[in-house]
Amino acid sequence: MRSRLLPLLIVLMAGVLLALGIPLAVSQAAAQQQRVVVDRIDDTTRFAALAQFVTARNEEQSMVDSVDGERLHTLRTELARYQQLYGISAGVFYRNSTAMAEAPAKWRLPAEGELYDAYESALLGRRAHDPAQVWPWQHRRLAIASPIVRDGDVVAVVVTDSPTGALRSRILHGWMLLAAGELAAMVIAVLCAVRLTAWVLLPVAKLDGVTHDIATGRMKSRVRATGGPPELRRLVRSFNEMADNVEAVLDQQRAFVADASHQLRNPLSALLLRIELLGLELPEGHTEAEAVKEEGLRLAQVLDDLLGLAVAENSGGRPEVIDVGALVRTRTAAWRPVADRACVELDFAGPPPDGQGVTGWADAVALSSALDAVLDNAIKFTPAGAGVSVVVEAGEDAAAVVVADGGPGLADEELARIGDRFWRSPRHQNVQGSGLGLSIARSLLRQGGGAIAYGHHEPTGLRVTLTVPRTAPAP
Repeated sequence: MRSRLLPLLIVLMAGVLLALGIPLAVSQAAAQQQRVVVDRIDDTTRFAALAQFVTARNEEQSMVDSVDGERLHTLRTELARYQQLYGISAGVFYRNSTAMAEAPAKWRLPAEGELYDAYESALLGRRAHDPAQVWPWQHRRLAIASPIVRDGDVVAVVVTDSPTGALRSRILHGWMLLAAGELAAMVIAVLCAVRLTAWVLLPVAKLDGVTHDIATGRMKSRVRATGGPPELRRLVRSFNEMADNVEAVLDQQRAFVADASHQLRNPLSALLLRIELLGLELPEGHTEAEAVKEEGLRLAQVLDDLLGLAVAENSGGRPEVIDVGALVRTRTAAWRPVADRACVELDFAGPPPDGQGVTGWADAVALSSALDAVLDNAIKFTPAGAGVSVVVEAGEDAAAVVVADGGPGLADEELARIGDRFWRSPRHQNVQGSGLGLSIARSLLRQGGGAIAYGHHEPTGLRVTLTVPRTAPAP
């Protein structure tokens, strides 16, 4: 969820910053250009004031007298000085596009383009005050024109053609500062999004961890209501209530199984005793009593397994750091006489007794009982003359006990069901057992954070792997 929520928040915040930053950048560029335009308008107005007297005098007589000559000379001098100081081309042009004064010398209006459009607009009496926006990537010039009006008529036009290098540099510099501010705001926004996401998802992460704990058998796990939105805190409280109810129902179920198994055990024992006494009074060759007794013993075994399963699921155990290699060696030696009676070779491979042991975090009694169930199952299904191997392996995070038998094994679809209560392969229904041994082993291992897995053993047989953590699981 974090991988979906965090990018969404970042994209939204980036969209907001762009929505604010782009109009601000455009406004900033327009403000920079407007200042330049205002300066150029002031300049053209000043030149128009100088040129107005020259124009008026020049229209009244064909020859320019000495006073007009001085005024014209002053105008040309001002234009030349202006062009030298600022690098801006400027000129005063009559309505027929001929030049009254210009700088640089012999500068003429182009036949078309932005400068000519500004000149034509000024001839109509409109002062150029809103030229097209100049952007940093555009290498163009800024044309400003002001009309020279006498008696209500436009008699000439003052035109300036300004380079935009400095303007574009100022716009770009302002944009860089704005981009730096946007970047800083984006970094702050990302940090806030990370904190916000962590705050929102903290109850979800804890809920996920506790759900996994409950799914793996640690029914006492609960979610502590810490932070997060009110809706998630209510969800945590509801989840804890649900877990309490589920645990109570399971406890009642286990108590019922244990009580029923215990209550049925005594009448069944009395019944078996009476069947045995009855068998002594029957004539020789009568096999019905033996068959009934065998079924009774089988029922007693089922009740014992049910009681063992109830105890295994209800006991919390006391896990600690134990020598897994030494424990497995001891249990293998205890089962070797049983394997010898069944003509099955039972081999053990692990660290030597005087070497460095393989340690693990588990309850010694629970691990021993689980291993007994697995060894009993392996010897039971291994034919005479075949073998069962027990190997202890040390991993980085877990210690593993691998029990591989030489029996018929199971199909792929049967491996998915092995360990289910009372389930047995249809091919092995004639083998004595209740189908609860591996269920008991799984329940015992879960008490300390362990697990049991099943796989094929080549060329034939079943491979059972019991794993326990090397260190105590995190609380």
